[in-house]
Amino acid sequence: MSRKYVIINADEVDSVDFSQVDETSADTIRYSLDGSLTFVKFDTDTTPSFLEGKAQYSHSEILAILATDEWTDPNPPGE
Repeated sequence: MSRKYVIINADEVDSVDFSQVDETSADTIRYSLDGSLTFVKFDTDTTPSFLEGKAQYSHSEILAILATDEWTDPNPPGE
């Protein structure tokens, strides 16, 4: 069993069953800089039904995605 990550549209957060993912609420998930996307992670071999059909990413894949300008400010405040 390996941890899997799924990117979803921010407007889909209301459909997330937080008992089936590692995050605890809409307040504990990370959003893209423009607020349009977020992601959840889960450790089971069975994909939660509300995530079926969506692309799944490994840890290294999600890290590469989160390092992009869409997710990480290339000019953070204070630099």
